[in-house]
Order: sequence, then C-alpha cells, then structure tokens
Amino acid sequence: QVHLVESGGGLVQAGGSLRLSCAASGRTFSRYAMGWFRQAPGKEREFVAAIRWSGSNTNYADSVKGRFTISRDNVKNTVYLQMNSLKPEDTAVYYCAAGDFSISYYGYDYWGQGTQVTVSS
Repeated sequence: QVHLVESGGGLVQAGGSLRLSCAASGRTFSRYAMGWFRQAPGKEREFVAAIRWSGSNTNYADSVKGRFTISRDNVKNTVYLQMNSLKPEDTAVYYCAAGDFSISYYGYDYWGQGTQVTVSS
C-alpha cells in the first residue's frame, strides 16, 4: 500500500517555474514507477511524465518535453516534477501516481489527491 500526497502547486506567471513534490508513505515506494498526470477543467486526465523505480528511465509527454523534469529520491520517498517555462495551457490539477512505468493512467495503482497549478498569461 502506498499513500501519496502532492504539494508545491500554486499561481505563477507564464514563463515562471514551480516544483511539485509527491511524498509517499509505505515501505514499498522504491518498487514502483512513479508518474505525474494532469487534468484541466472539462478535459481528460493526461500523462505528463514517468520515472522508473531506479530512476534510470524517464518518459515525457511531447507537450512538456524540454520544460519539465521528473526525478525521485527513494531515501526520502519523494518524487518531484520541476516545471520551467510554464505556459497558460499547463494550468491543471496535477496528480502523482505509483504503479507501472506507463503513459496510461490504467497502469497506476495509487493516486494522490492532486495539487492545483495555475499559470497566468
């Protein structure tokens, strides 16, 4: 069992940066790949980034590639999403998830409650 809590969301101007954190409880955190997804109002939840349990592989949605970086610290049981050069279209609730190394939300077993990111133009 893994319990996930996101933090770090907020309001930022276009071009700015935010770093999201996702703290996990549970001794098996390091066994799971971790993913970040986001959901804007009226839209489906979409994949943002994923990282394998070892941190050796990452994957990004084309829309965030080169601007966002996912990382993890298995000692601190935390996964991060560094978001740079933010755009208004990045506005959404961001969720972290634990499961398989996948771009599909069906591949993840555990979800956090989400954190709001709002980018003003």
